[in-house]
Amino acid sequence: MNDTFMKEKPVGPLLASMALPMVFSMLVNSLYNIVDSFFVAQISEQAMTALSLVYPVQNLINAVAIGFGIGINARVSYHLGAGNKKMADTAATHGFILAVIHGILMTVISIAVMPAFLRMYTQDETVIRMGHEYSTVVFLFSTVISISLFFEKLFQAVGRMKVSMIALLVGCISNIILDPFLIWGIGFFPKMGIRGAALATGIGQVLTIVVYISFYILRPIPVRVTPKAIKASKETDLSLYAIGVPAILNLALPSFLVSFLNSVLAAYSDSYVVILGVYYKLQTFLYLPTNGIIQGMRPLIGYNFGAQEMKRVKKIFRLTLEASCVIMFLGTAVCLLASGQLMGLFTTNPETIAAGSKALKIISAGFIISAVSVTTSGAMEGLGKGIQSLVISLFRYVIVIMPVAWILSRLMGPEGVWNAFWITEVFTAVVSVVIYRQMLRKA
Repeated sequence: MNDTFMKEKPVGPLLASMALPMVFSMLVNSLYNIVDSFFVAQISEQAMTALSLVYPVQNLINAVAIGFGIGINARVSYHLGAGNKKMADTAATHGFILAVIHGILMTVISIAVMPAFLRMYTQDETVIRMGHEYSTVVFLFSTVISISLFFEKLFQAVGRMKVSMIALLVGCISNIILDPFLIWGIGFFPKMGIRGAALATGIGQVLTIVVYISFYILRPIPVRVTPKAIKASKETDLSLYAIGVPAILNLALPSFLVSFLNSVLAAYSDSYVVILGVYYKLQTFLYLPTNGIIQGMRPLIGYNFGAQEMKRVKKIFRLTLEASCVIMFLGTAVCLLASGQLMGLFTTNPETIAAGSKALKIISAGFIISAVSVTTSGAMEGLGKGIQSLVISLFRYVIVIMPVAWILSRLMGPEGVWNAFWITEVFTAVVSVVIYRQMLRKA
Protein backbone atom coordinates (compact mmCIF):
# COMPACT_ATOMS: atom_id res chain seq x y z
CA MET A 1 0.00 0.00 0.00
CA ASN A 2 1.26 3.48 -0.85
CA ASP A 3 1.29 5.29 2.50
CA THR A 4 1.28 8.77 0.90
CA PHE A 5 -2.52 8.57 0.92
CA MET A 6 -2.32 10.07 4.42
CA LYS A 7 -1.24 13.42 3.01
CA GLU A 8 -3.09 13.31 -0.31
CA LYS A 9 -6.71 12.34 0.36
CA PRO A 10 -9.26 14.97 1.56
CA VAL A 11 -9.03 15.30 5.33
CA GLY A 12 -12.70 14.67 6.20
CA PRO A 13 -13.19 11.36 4.36
CA LEU A 14 -9.65 10.29 5.31
CA LEU A 15 -10.24 10.84 9.03
CA ALA A 16 -13.57 9.03 8.78
CA SER A 17 -12.00 6.03 7.02
CA MET A 18 -9.27 5.85 9.68
CA ALA A 19 -11.47 6.54 12.69
CA LEU A 20 -14.70 4.62 12.00
CA PRO A 21 -13.14 1.13 12.20
CA MET A 22 -11.58 2.10 15.53
CA VAL A 23 -14.79 3.70 16.83
CA PHE A 24 -16.65 0.47 16.07
CA SER A 25 -13.86 -1.54 17.69
CA MET A 26 -13.90 0.63 20.79
CA LEU A 27 -17.67 0.31 21.07
CA VAL A 28 -17.39 -3.47 20.98
CA ASN A 29 -14.50 -3.29 23.45
CA SER A 30 -16.59 -1.14 25.76
CA LEU A 31 -19.44 -3.63 25.41
CA TYR A 32 -17.01 -6.37 26.44
CA ASN A 33 -16.04 -4.38 29.54
CA ILE A 34 -19.68 -3.89 30.46
CA VAL A 35 -20.65 -7.52 29.81
CA ASP A 36 -17.58 -8.84 31.64
CA SER A 37 -18.50 -6.74 34.69
CA PHE A 38 -22.14 -7.80 34.37
CA PHE A 39 -21.22 -11.49 34.54
CA VAL A 40 -18.90 -10.90 37.51
CA ALA A 41 -21.65 -8.93 39.27
CA GLN A 42 -23.92 -11.98 38.97
CA ILE A 43 -21.50 -13.90 41.20
CA SER A 44 -21.97 -11.42 44.07
CA GLU A 45 -21.52 -7.76 44.97
CA GLN A 46 -18.31 -8.81 46.72
CA ALA A 47 -17.01 -10.12 43.39
CA MET A 48 -17.83 -6.76 41.78
CA THR A 49 -16.01 -4.99 44.64
CA ALA A 50 -12.97 -7.22 44.05
CA LEU A 51 -13.03 -6.41 40.33
CA SER A 52 -13.25 -2.69 41.13
CA LEU A 53 -10.23 -2.90 43.43
CA VAL A 54 -8.13 -4.83 40.90
CA TYR A 55 -9.08 -2.40 38.10
CA PRO A 56 -6.45 0.29 38.89
CA VAL A 57 -3.55 -2.19 38.61
CA GLN A 58 -5.08 -3.80 35.53
CA ASN A 59 -5.45 -0.35 34.00
CA LEU A 60 -1.83 0.45 34.90
CA ILE A 61 -0.61 -2.59 32.95
CA ASN A 62 -2.70 -1.55 29.96
CA ALA A 63 -1.35 1.98 30.34
CA VAL A 64 2.26 0.82 30.05
CA ALA A 65 1.47 -1.27 26.96
CA ILE A 66 -0.73 1.31 25.24
CA GLY A 67 1.44 4.29 26.21
CA PHE A 68 4.63 2.76 24.84
CA GLY A 69 2.62 1.69 21.78
CA ILE A 70 1.67 5.33 21.24
CA GLY A 71 5.39 6.15 21.16
CA ILE A 72 5.90 3.47 18.51
CA ASN A 73 2.90 4.74 16.54
CA ALA A 74 4.12 8.35 16.61
CA ARG A 75 7.71 7.57 15.55
CA VAL A 76 6.75 5.13 12.80
CA SER A 77 4.15 7.46 11.26
CA TYR A 78 6.53 10.44 11.53
CA HIS A 79 9.38 8.59 9.79
CA LEU A 80 7.03 7.38 7.06
CA GLY A 81 5.80 10.94 6.55
CA ALA A 82 9.40 12.12 6.28
CA GLY A 83 10.14 9.32 3.76
CA ASN A 84 12.61 7.44 5.99
CA LYS A 85 11.56 3.77 5.88
CA LYS A 86 14.80 2.53 7.47
CA MET A 87 14.17 4.55 10.62
CA ALA A 88 10.53 3.40 10.64
CA ASP A 89 11.73 -0.24 10.64
CA THR A 90 14.19 0.54 13.43
CA ALA A 91 11.48 2.15 15.57
CA ALA A 92 9.18 -0.85 15.03
CA THR A 93 11.84 -3.46 15.80
CA HIS A 94 13.14 -1.77 18.94
CA GLY A 95 9.56 -1.11 20.01
CA PHE A 96 8.72 -4.81 19.78
CA ILE A 97 11.73 -5.91 21.84
CA LEU A 98 11.06 -3.33 24.54
CA ALA A 99 7.35 -4.19 24.64
CA VAL A 100 8.17 -7.83 25.41
CA ILE A 101 10.56 -6.77 28.20
CA HIS A 102 7.89 -4.48 29.67
CA GLY A 103 5.33 -7.32 29.63
CA ILE A 104 7.59 -9.71 31.54
CA LEU A 105 8.40 -7.10 34.18
CA MET A 106 4.74 -6.20 34.64
CA THR A 107 3.78 -9.85 35.14
CA VAL A 108 6.28 -10.36 37.94
CA ILE A 109 5.67 -7.04 39.72
CA SER A 110 1.86 -6.99 39.54
CA ILE A 111 1.37 -10.52 40.88
CA ALA A 112 3.82 -9.83 43.72
CA VAL A 113 2.16 -6.61 44.94
CA MET A 114 -1.53 -7.58 44.71
CA PRO A 115 -2.07 -9.19 48.15
CA ALA A 116 -0.76 -6.12 49.98
CA PHE A 117 -2.51 -3.78 47.52
CA LEU A 118 -5.93 -5.33 48.14
CA ARG A 119 -5.55 -5.11 51.92
CA MET A 120 -4.99 -1.36 51.62
CA TYR A 121 -8.66 -0.90 50.65
CA THR A 122 -10.65 -3.67 52.36
CA GLN A 123 -10.55 -6.08 55.28
CA ASP A 124 -13.24 -8.32 53.79
CA GLU A 125 -11.44 -11.67 53.36
CA THR A 126 -13.86 -12.81 50.66
CA VAL A 127 -13.20 -9.71 48.59
CA ILE A 128 -9.44 -10.11 49.09
CA ARG A 129 -9.57 -13.78 48.07
CA MET A 130 -11.60 -13.05 44.94
CA GLY A 131 -9.39 -10.11 44.00
CA HIS A 132 -6.28 -12.28 44.36
CA GLU A 133 -7.80 -15.12 42.31
CA TYR A 134 -8.83 -12.79 39.49
CA SER A 135 -5.61 -10.76 39.38
CA THR A 136 -3.25 -13.74 39.46
CA VAL A 137 -4.81 -15.24 36.34
CA VAL A 138 -5.32 -12.03 34.39
CA PHE A 139 -1.82 -10.68 35.10
CA LEU A 140 -0.20 -13.83 33.70
CA PHE A 141 -1.20 -12.47 30.30
CA SER A 142 0.63 -9.13 30.70
CA THR A 143 3.25 -9.99 28.05
CA VAL A 144 0.47 -11.04 25.69
CA ILE A 145 -1.17 -7.65 26.22
CA SER A 146 2.10 -5.85 25.43
CA ILE A 147 2.63 -7.76 22.18
CA SER A 148 -1.00 -7.33 21.13
CA LEU A 149 -0.89 -3.56 21.66
CA PHE A 150 2.45 -3.32 19.86
CA PHE A 151 0.85 -4.80 16.74
CA GLU A 152 -2.25 -2.62 17.17
CA LYS A 153 -0.20 0.59 17.13
CA LEU A 154 2.06 -0.66 14.32
CA PHE A 155 -0.87 -1.44 12.01
CA GLN A 156 -2.50 1.89 12.90
CA ALA A 157 0.72 3.77 12.11
CA VAL A 158 0.54 2.60 8.48
CA GLY A 159 -3.19 3.25 8.17
CA ARG A 160 -4.38 -0.39 8.41
CA MET A 161 -7.17 0.42 10.85
CA LYS A 162 -9.47 -2.37 9.63
CA VAL A 163 -6.94 -4.97 10.74
CA SER A 164 -7.01 -3.51 14.26
CA MET A 165 -10.79 -3.57 14.13
CA ILE A 166 -10.90 -7.26 13.15
CA ALA A 167 -8.32 -8.24 15.78
CA LEU A 168 -10.15 -6.37 18.55
CA LEU A 169 -13.50 -7.83 17.51
CA VAL A 170 -12.15 -11.38 17.60
CA GLY A 171 -10.65 -10.84 21.06
CA CYS A 172 -13.68 -9.10 22.57
CA ILE A 173 -16.35 -11.38 21.11
CA SER A 174 -14.49 -14.54 22.13
CA ASN A 175 -14.15 -13.10 25.63
CA ILE A 176 -17.87 -12.34 25.86
CA ILE A 177 -18.75 -15.84 24.67
CA LEU A 178 -16.31 -17.58 27.03
CA ASP A 179 -17.25 -15.60 30.16
CA PRO A 180 -20.42 -17.49 31.18
CA PHE A 181 -18.97 -20.88 30.18
CA LEU A 182 -15.84 -20.44 32.32
CA ILE A 183 -17.50 -18.65 35.24
CA TRP A 184 -20.35 -21.14 35.77
CA GLY A 185 -18.87 -24.26 34.16
CA ILE A 186 -21.41 -24.70 31.36
CA GLY A 187 -21.05 -27.90 29.35
CA PHE A 188 -17.58 -29.46 29.52
CA PHE A 189 -15.99 -26.24 30.81
CA PRO A 190 -14.81 -26.21 34.46
CA LYS A 191 -16.64 -23.96 36.94
CA MET A 192 -14.00 -21.33 37.78
CA GLY A 193 -15.97 -18.41 39.20
CA ILE A 194 -14.15 -15.09 39.06
CA ARG A 195 -11.01 -16.85 37.79
CA GLY A 196 -13.03 -17.89 34.74
CA ALA A 197 -13.66 -14.23 33.88
CA ALA A 198 -9.91 -13.59 34.07
CA LEU A 199 -9.07 -16.63 31.91
CA ALA A 200 -11.67 -15.60 29.29
CA THR A 201 -9.97 -12.20 29.11
CA GLY A 202 -6.55 -13.81 28.62
CA ILE A 203 -7.76 -16.19 25.89
CA GLY A 204 -9.34 -13.26 24.05
CA GLN A 205 -6.01 -11.42 24.11
CA VAL A 206 -4.17 -14.45 22.71
CA LEU A 207 -6.66 -14.72 19.83
CA THR A 208 -6.14 -11.02 19.10
CA ILE A 209 -2.41 -11.64 18.58
CA VAL A 210 -3.17 -14.60 16.31
CA VAL A 211 -5.19 -12.29 14.03
CA TYR A 212 -2.43 -9.66 13.93
CA ILE A 213 0.31 -12.16 13.13
CA SER A 214 -1.84 -13.74 10.40
CA PHE A 215 -2.29 -10.38 8.67
CA TYR A 216 1.35 -9.45 9.25
CA ILE A 217 2.48 -12.62 7.41
CA LEU A 218 -0.20 -12.88 4.74
CA ARG A 219 -0.68 -9.18 3.92
CA PRO A 220 2.68 -7.46 4.62
CA ILE A 221 2.76 -3.81 5.70
CA PRO A 222 5.37 -1.17 4.69
CA VAL A 223 7.09 -1.37 8.09
CA ARG A 224 8.74 -4.59 9.28
CA VAL A 225 10.19 -5.99 12.47
CA THR A 226 13.49 -7.30 11.15
CA PRO A 227 16.83 -8.56 12.54
CA LYS A 228 18.56 -5.97 10.35
CA ALA A 229 17.10 -3.22 12.56
CA ILE A 230 18.07 -4.74 15.93
CA LYS A 231 21.41 -2.92 15.99
CA ALA A 232 21.63 -0.62 19.01
CA SER A 233 20.19 2.82 18.36
CA LYS A 234 20.24 5.11 21.37
CA GLU A 235 18.46 7.83 19.39
CA THR A 236 15.56 5.52 18.50
CA ASP A 237 15.14 4.15 22.02
CA LEU A 238 15.23 7.62 23.57
CA SER A 239 12.67 8.92 21.07
CA LEU A 240 10.32 6.00 21.83
CA TYR A 241 10.54 6.64 25.57
CA ALA A 242 10.35 10.42 25.14
CA ILE A 243 6.84 9.96 23.75
CA GLY A 244 5.99 6.64 25.38
CA VAL A 245 6.76 7.52 29.02
CA PRO A 246 4.52 10.62 29.09
CA ALA A 247 1.83 8.60 27.29
CA ILE A 248 2.19 5.80 29.86
CA LEU A 249 1.86 8.32 32.67
CA ASN A 250 -1.18 9.83 30.93
CA LEU A 251 -2.88 6.46 30.89
CA ALA A 252 -1.60 5.37 34.31
CA LEU A 253 -2.81 8.47 36.09
CA PRO A 254 -6.46 7.29 36.11
CA SER A 255 -5.30 4.21 38.04
CA PHE A 256 -3.72 6.37 40.72
CA LEU A 257 -6.79 8.57 40.73
CA VAL A 258 -9.14 5.59 41.17
CA SER A 259 -7.00 4.25 44.01
CA PHE A 260 -7.05 7.67 45.67
CA LEU A 261 -10.82 8.08 45.24
CA ASN A 262 -11.40 4.52 46.50
CA SER A 263 -9.58 5.44 49.71
CA VAL A 264 -11.75 8.57 50.09
CA LEU A 265 -15.04 6.78 49.31
CA ALA A 266 -14.29 3.66 51.37
CA ALA A 267 -14.48 5.82 54.50
CA TYR A 268 -18.23 6.18 53.81
CA SER A 269 -19.20 2.74 52.44
CA ASP A 270 -18.00 -0.05 50.14
CA SER A 271 -21.08 0.74 48.04
CA TYR A 272 -19.41 3.96 46.86
CA VAL A 273 -16.35 1.96 45.78
CA VAL A 274 -18.68 -0.20 43.70
CA ILE A 275 -20.32 2.94 42.22
CA LEU A 276 -16.95 4.35 41.21
CA GLY A 277 -15.97 1.01 39.65
CA VAL A 278 -19.26 0.86 37.73
CA TYR A 279 -18.78 4.45 36.51
CA TYR A 280 -15.36 3.65 35.07
CA LYS A 281 -16.86 0.67 33.26
CA LEU A 282 -19.74 2.74 31.89
CA GLN A 283 -17.56 5.62 30.77
CA THR A 284 -15.91 3.29 28.29
CA PHE A 285 -19.02 3.68 26.15
CA LEU A 286 -18.09 7.37 25.90
CA TYR A 287 -14.33 7.57 26.01
CA LEU A 288 -13.50 4.43 24.03
CA PRO A 289 -15.45 5.59 20.94
CA THR A 290 -13.81 8.98 21.35
CA ASN A 291 -10.49 7.23 21.74
CA GLY A 292 -11.27 5.39 18.50
CA ILE A 293 -11.48 8.72 16.68
CA ILE A 294 -8.27 9.87 18.36
CA GLN A 295 -6.54 6.66 17.33
CA GLY A 296 -7.54 7.44 13.77
CA MET A 297 -6.22 10.97 14.20
CA ARG A 298 -2.79 10.11 15.66
CA PRO A 299 -1.10 8.55 12.59
CA LEU A 300 -2.68 11.17 10.31
CA ILE A 301 -1.59 14.15 12.38
CA GLY A 302 1.88 12.64 12.95
CA TYR A 303 2.37 11.79 9.27
CA ASN A 304 1.28 15.24 8.08
CA PHE A 305 3.40 16.92 10.75
CA GLY A 306 6.41 14.94 9.49
CA ALA A 307 5.53 16.02 5.93
CA GLN A 308 5.20 19.69 7.10
CA GLU A 309 1.52 19.86 6.06
CA MET A 310 0.43 22.20 8.88
CA LYS A 311 -2.84 23.23 7.25
CA ARG A 312 -3.93 19.60 7.22
CA VAL A 313 -2.72 19.16 10.81
CA LYS A 314 -5.05 21.94 11.98
CA LYS A 315 -8.03 20.58 10.04
CA ILE A 316 -7.50 17.05 11.34
CA PHE A 317 -7.51 18.38 14.91
CA ARG A 318 -10.65 20.48 14.40
CA LEU A 319 -12.67 17.63 12.87
CA THR A 320 -11.58 15.24 15.61
CA LEU A 321 -12.64 17.71 18.31
CA GLU A 322 -16.05 18.21 16.70
CA ALA A 323 -16.67 14.46 16.46
CA SER A 324 -15.60 13.97 20.09
CA CYS A 325 -18.04 16.65 21.25
CA VAL A 326 -20.91 14.89 19.46
CA ILE A 327 -20.12 11.58 21.17
CA MET A 328 -19.86 13.27 24.57
CA PHE A 329 -23.19 15.03 24.03
CA LEU A 330 -24.88 11.71 23.33
CA GLY A 331 -23.23 10.18 26.39
CA THR A 332 -24.46 13.01 28.57
CA ALA A 333 -28.03 12.49 27.38
CA VAL A 334 -27.89 8.76 28.11
CA CYS A 335 -26.53 9.27 31.63
CA LEU A 336 -29.15 11.89 32.46
CA LEU A 337 -32.08 9.86 31.10
CA ALA A 338 -31.11 6.31 32.09
CA SER A 339 -28.71 6.57 35.03
CA GLY A 340 -30.78 4.29 37.27
CA GLN A 341 -31.14 1.60 34.61
CA LEU A 342 -27.39 1.69 33.92
CA MET A 343 -26.50 1.20 37.58
CA GLY A 344 -29.10 -1.57 37.81
CA LEU A 345 -27.05 -3.64 35.39
CA PHE A 346 -24.40 -4.18 38.06
CA THR A 347 -26.21 -4.33 41.39
CA THR A 348 -29.64 -5.12 42.77
CA ASN A 349 -29.11 -3.10 45.96
CA PRO A 350 -31.70 -0.26 45.82
CA GLU A 351 -29.52 2.09 47.89
CA THR A 352 -26.50 1.54 45.66
CA ILE A 353 -28.62 2.09 42.54
CA ALA A 354 -30.07 5.34 43.91
CA ALA A 355 -26.68 6.70 44.99
CA GLY A 356 -25.05 5.57 41.73
CA SER A 357 -27.77 7.17 39.62
CA LYS A 358 -27.19 10.51 41.35
CA ALA A 359 -23.42 10.14 40.87
CA LEU A 360 -23.75 9.55 37.11
CA LYS A 361 -25.96 12.61 36.67
CA ILE A 362 -23.46 14.84 38.48
CA ILE A 363 -20.36 13.48 36.74
CA SER A 364 -21.96 13.72 33.28
CA ALA A 365 -22.03 17.52 33.58
CA GLY A 366 -18.37 17.49 32.53
CA PHE A 367 -18.55 15.07 29.60
CA ILE A 368 -18.87 17.54 26.71
CA ILE A 369 -16.17 19.94 27.91
CA SER A 370 -13.84 16.97 28.50
CA ALA A 371 -13.64 16.50 24.71
CA VAL A 372 -11.29 19.50 24.58
CA SER A 373 -8.63 18.02 26.87
CA VAL A 374 -8.97 14.45 25.57
CA THR A 375 -8.58 15.51 21.93
CA THR A 376 -5.74 17.93 22.64
CA SER A 377 -3.84 15.34 24.66
CA GLY A 378 -4.18 12.79 21.84
CA ALA A 379 -3.06 15.35 19.26
CA MET A 380 0.04 16.20 21.28
CA GLU A 381 0.97 12.50 21.42
CA GLY A 382 0.51 12.16 17.66
CA LEU A 383 2.74 15.19 17.11
CA GLY A 384 5.44 13.74 19.37
CA LYS A 385 4.80 16.36 22.07
CA GLY A 386 4.71 13.93 24.97
CA ILE A 387 5.43 16.44 27.73
CA GLN A 388 2.59 18.75 26.69
CA SER A 389 0.20 15.80 26.67
CA LEU A 390 1.40 14.77 30.12
CA VAL A 391 0.79 18.27 31.50
CA ILE A 392 -2.85 18.09 30.36
CA SER A 393 -3.29 14.70 32.03
CA LEU A 394 -1.66 15.88 35.24
CA PHE A 395 -4.22 18.66 35.50
CA ARG A 396 -7.03 16.21 34.71
CA TYR A 397 -6.05 13.41 37.06
CA VAL A 398 -3.92 14.89 39.82
CA ILE A 399 -3.43 18.64 40.17
CA VAL A 400 -7.11 19.62 40.22
CA ILE A 401 -9.30 16.60 40.92
CA MET A 402 -7.44 15.07 43.87
CA PRO A 403 -7.41 18.13 46.16
CA VAL A 404 -10.88 19.23 45.00
CA ALA A 405 -12.34 15.74 45.62
CA TRP A 406 -10.75 15.56 49.06
CA ILE A 407 -11.92 19.03 50.12
CA LEU A 408 -15.45 18.65 48.74
CA SER A 409 -15.84 15.19 50.29
CA ARG A 410 -15.23 16.81 53.69
CA LEU A 411 -17.87 19.44 52.95
CA MET A 412 -20.47 17.42 50.99
CA GLY A 413 -19.72 13.76 51.63
CA PRO A 414 -19.48 11.35 48.64
CA GLU A 415 -21.34 13.86 46.43
CA GLY A 416 -18.31 16.14 46.73
CA VAL A 417 -16.23 13.51 44.92
CA TRP A 418 -18.70 13.36 42.03
CA ASN A 419 -18.76 17.17 41.68
CA ALA A 420 -14.97 17.23 41.52
CA PHE A 421 -15.15 15.49 38.11
CA TRP A 422 -16.93 18.28 36.19
CA ILE A 423 -15.03 21.05 38.00
CA THR A 424 -11.77 19.42 36.90
CA GLU A 425 -12.88 19.15 33.28
CA VAL A 426 -13.52 22.90 33.09
CA PHE A 427 -10.07 23.79 34.46
CA THR A 428 -8.32 21.24 32.23
CA ALA A 429 -10.09 22.43 29.08
CA VAL A 430 -8.68 25.94 29.64
CA VAL A 431 -5.17 24.54 30.10
CA SER A 432 -5.55 22.44 26.92
CA VAL A 433 -6.52 25.44 24.79
CA VAL A 434 -3.46 27.34 26.01
CA ILE A 435 -1.13 24.40 25.22
CA TYR A 436 -2.60 23.89 21.74
CA ARG A 437 -2.22 27.55 20.82
CA GLN A 438 1.38 27.57 22.04
CA MET A 439 2.13 24.55 19.87
CA LEU A 440 0.72 26.28 16.78
CA ARG A 441 2.85 29.37 17.39
CA LYS A 442 6.03 27.27 17.64
CA ALA A 443 5.26 25.00 14.66
